[in-house]
Amino acid sequence: MLRTNLTFLSFIERFCTENKEADITLKNFKAGYKFIEQGEKISNIYIIKDGISKCFISEENGKDFIIEFLGKGEVVGELEALKKITCLCNVAAISDVTAYVIPHHLFLSLINKNSEFTILLLQELSTRIIQTSTRASFQQLYTLEYALLKLLKLQADEHISISKEDMAAYLGISVRSFNRSLKQIITKGDFNTSEFKNILQVAHMKKLLSNL
Repeated sequence: MLRTNLTFLSFIERFCTENKEADITLKNFKAGYKFIEQGEKISNIYIIKDGISKCFISEENGKDFIIEFLGKGEVVGELEALKKITCLCNVAAISDVTAYVIPHHLFLSLINKNSEFTILLLQELSTRIIQTSTRASFQQLYTLEYALLKLLKLQADEHISISKEDMAAYLGISVRSFNRSLKQIITKGDFNTSEFKNILQVAHMKKLLSNL
């Protein structure tokens, strides 16, 4: 549910230290700020240093679908730079985010001239395909309640707050359906079943649920 790539982050940190003249900057984005906008021309590629963002598609009917939550080391904007197309999706900060900002021309130059960078990027893209397939299988095999509890665990582990709207958008359901599932969990109150026992401690679960 939360993608990270610490190897990629380690590379870019080392590269910046060894190439101080490179046109790579660190920028801070406040929670809620959209630093990539769907349909716009890409000018920079971002590698997240700290914080969590959401990558989502806005449909014509006004609804959003969250593709994934992105954490440390995740790169965004690379597909658009490679294909020379407008942005396929939006990327917005959920928590305060710090990211390395790489101009698209430097990004393309690194691909051409730095084999380590190219290999890491290929591994990143391969991992995304695998994780997307795994998510599709997960949604087929497990109940909506289980997926919701995994989202709550993500918030507990990362000490962040994800809105009902965002959780519903990630699960691909309406807020009404989300509220109904949440109510079922609260009413059920049995978090020690074999399905849920490894997700969260009961006390912590009740605390998280009370905040929604």
